[in-house]
Amino acid sequence: MKQETLIVVGAGMVAQRFCERLSELDQKERFRICVIGEERYAPYDRVNLASFYDRRDPAAMRVGSPQLYEPGSRVSWKLGERVTRVAPKTRRIETEAGASYVYQHLVLATGCRPSMPALEGIDKQGVFVYRSIQDLMQIEAYARGRRQALVLGGGLLGLECAHSLLSLGLKVQVVESGPRLMHKQLDVAGAALLREKVEALGIKTHVARAPSALLGGEAATGVQFADGKQLSADLIVVAAGITPRDELLRQAGVMVSDRGGVIVDDELGTSDPCIYAIGEVAQHRGVSYGLVAPCFEMADVLARRLVGQEARFTGMPQSTKLKRFSFDVATVGDPFSTREPTKEVVLHDMLNGVYKRLLVSADARRVLGACLVGDASEYATLAAYCRSQKPLPMPAEELILGSRAHAADGGGSRASEYACACNNVSRADVCSKIREGAQNLSALKSATRAGTGCGGCVPLLNELLNQELSAAGQPVLTHICEHFHFTRQELFEIVAVRGYRSFREIVEKVGRGHGCEVCKPIVASILASVHNEPILNHETLQDTNDRFLANLQRGGLYSVVPRIPGGEITPEKLIKLGEVAKKYGLYTKITGGQRIDLFGAQLNQLPDIWQELVAAGFESGHAYGKAMRTVKSCVGSTWCRYGVQDSMAFAIQLEERYKGIRAPHKLKSAVSGCMRECAEVQSKDFGVIATERGWNLYVGGNGGMKPRHAELLAVDLDSEQCIRLIDRFLMFYVRTADKLMRTSVWLEKLEGGIGHLRDVIVKDSLGLCGQLERDMRKLIEGYQCEWASVVNDPLRRARFAHFANSADPDTSVKLVEEREQRRPADWPKQELYGKSDKLRLPTVQKRWVPLVEADAVPRDGGIAVKYGKVQLALFNFAARGAAGEWYATQNMCPHKQDMVLARGIIGDHEGKPKVACPQHKKTFALDTGECLSGEPYRIGTFAVQVNRGIVYVELPAPELLEAQLCRSDQDCDESHAAE
Repeated sequence: MKQETLIVVGAGMVAQRFCERLSELDQKERFRICVIGEERYAPYDRVNLASFYDRRDPAAMRVGSPQLYEPGSRVSWKLGERVTRVAPKTRRIETEAGASYVYQHLVLATGCRPSMPALEGIDKQGVFVYRSIQDLMQIEAYARGRRQALVLGGGLLGLECAHSLLSLGLKVQVVESGPRLMHKQLDVAGAALLREKVEALGIKTHVARAPSALLGGEAATGVQFADGKQLSADLIVVAAGITPRDELLRQAGVMVSDRGGVIVDDELGTSDPCIYAIGEVAQHRGVSYGLVAPCFEMADVLARRLVGQEARFTGMPQSTKLKRFSFDVATVGDPFSTREPTKEVVLHDMLNGVYKRLLVSADARRVLGACLVGDASEYATLAAYCRSQKPLPMPAEELILGSRAHAADGGGSRASEYACACNNVSRADVCSKIREGAQNLSALKSATRAGTGCGGCVPLLNELLNQELSAAGQPVLTHICEHFHFTRQELFEIVAVRGYRSFREIVEKVGRGHGCEVCKPIVASILASVHNEPILNHETLQDTNDRFLANLQRGGLYSVVPRIPGGEITPEKLIKLGEVAKKYGLYTKITGGQRIDLFGAQLNQLPDIWQELVAAGFESGHAYGKAMRTVKSCVGSTWCRYGVQDSMAFAIQLEERYKGIRAPHKLKSAVSGCMRECAEVQSKDFGVIATERGWNLYVGGNGGMKPRHAELLAVDLDSEQCIRLIDRFLMFYVRTADKLMRTSVWLEKLEGGIGHLRDVIVKDSLGLCGQLERDMRKLIEGYQCEWASVVNDPLRRARFAHFANSADPDTSVKLVEEREQRRPADWPKQELYGKSDKLRLPTVQKRWVPLVEADAVPRDGGIAVKYGKVQLALFNFAARGAAGEWYATQNMCPHKQDMVLARGIIGDHEGKPKVACPQHKKTFALDTGECLSGEPYRIGTFAVQVNRGIVYVELPAPELLEAQLCRSDQDCDESHAAE
């Protein structure tokens, strides 16, 4: 049978889904598929576009099966080629490059373009849209050195854009012309809560304000409103709606809507029998769909129809979630439905910042719409019921208020609920595929397509995977890593009972290999919790934050957070913080924990900054550690007319008591002086609320990615009783929690929950309380200020030099910015060796160069050295082999291009030596430079030898090495083109 040519115009996610589905269904290979897209990137995850700033690598965002893009695939890809004309009579298309293609079937999947408001000055420099990877590259390039950003549009896309701009270090404001944020999806109450949460992140919002003009000359400097008021900005991003890209078929005489969009029927056909349209460019029954789930459904329907199956697209409710924020926002269907009589169920929990509104039919049997703010755990189930319009199997209110049936039947009815709304995959479907053999997350995604849309269901998929494997009697691996086949709790008990005091002793006695970036920080935390030795006694086990006692930020800089117990501070100390910030050029911010953050310190500046702060009476705030952070407080009875206890004094007492305590995860606390709860106690790991009769103690709360209300453990306690219970609670958590497990998750997973916890630490049912109190007393008595331990120790202080062989400061941040400004805005960052294993540097003459004394390199750690203008990382892997092993690499991580590799944790993977970048934990082989995290990066490596206590590295002349590693972008691009 002769093949028919099917051309897809547009190479986005919908085109990819259509091609993948058609390739699966077309078993007789009837169609020869060709995709033509004007972007030069293969289809990428546009739903999670903002995640591009996490990697800055288009290849990492590619969607679909890798086989779809391989040579010999059923689909040929012509990328970077724009179609300019469609001729239906001759069934031919033409491209901007002058090429011409003949088709038997044409599928238009060109999507939309951003709508641009009719504003004076909208074409100025510094005005961008937020639609593609190239848009994000241009925004980032323009943003360097600028501080203020303005987003025009307060809908879903505008808010996600604002969050992305925050990650670039910009101060962000959002202007929405409608009456409220996300006004098409949220009602007044939901939008008000959303606005409160958005502004808490530092994004200022302006609603019911429509700009009339843009300010500035050639470049935009802000906006002006009709009333004459102005807002300043260094760059402006327009995210105010989309317009279907239907011009190709509009010019070809195919029927289109006056409102935009190619008109299609239930089979996705157009007025031309050989042309179809899917995705955002299609208008079906008067509706244009801008969300992934209905567009994927169109792709599936058209693929099935083309192979002769019965399939129709009859429309679909539009449901969506706000992504990348630390709180949930989601909408389902039409929350404002006026098509039929309705009833609604509303939950407004002002204490915990949760708002849920469910709209159902008059008989309460069908879901019509919903809006969820603060907690969207029911999103997938609500979206599925809204889409199917099937009668609900439970009372409607249980969908958002909790299911009595689930409590009665042990949760068996949950099999009818949905796991993935984007791809309409039920929990039952997921569990069935796991039983059939999809026994890891990757296989499960491939088998069900769950998790391949917005990605919001991935945590649930992991949970279902572990549940099913456990139910089938198969092992659910809870090992720390390949080096320790124990849980964290088991390893803690081993170290505590046997008294081990070093990583090498532990790995030799009960582990294997040489450790890695996973197990080393866990062991360091356990050693600190058991012995409370200074954390820098185990410096090379620590992530960069704990190793250098400060939080690593963008560009390899650090932030400094002094402890301010209870938020109470003297005027003299406030003045000192301002003087230090001014002297070292640090950015200052008041944190949510009532402290002051100082951003932008270089590594070598940290001891000098600490010395000044310690002299003024400050201590480390442990903002860098999995440790006790803050005890937040209201002013209590000291100042407040409602206060019934001295919350300030008690908060200070608690923070002073538990400062420096290491734990599986960070710890936060609060004390409120009355039941008005101004210190937000019930979103903390532990906290107390004052009553007329004493203190009520709450535990297990969390205000992070998955907010959880703390649970009441005990009531009417005096201060001594309260402290005794907190001692026990913290030590029981430290001893029994898994790695990186918050108290909220620990309490949820604790068998028996709060009742069992109360039995153990209040009633002493296990007889552990005495030991728990003694363990806590030991930790408290062994406290040392970690900053002071560095300031007063010349040897430790020397470890904070950026270079082991030079006192020069690190200027890499500035150099990277200058290099990026020279690069064309539409090119991604290139790592030093490119993104291909085939690319090699030219051969040059090398010599052995003495760089530093061997003693200057930490055992089982690394440090940067300077060679001309190039930074190298030296690693002393002393634990490997009788004499140890030495490695040298470039110091710049190719992911973010920060000079930080020398600060990474070294270890091994299946015997292969590696280093983990401290920024985002990407791992690289120390001997070959390959990326072991499965991503297309590579680092330069160099031969090393140690002779008479001096480290030698085989290198070319400095200027040659600089030319090779930091070649011009043109050379780099030509190398890629030549591959």
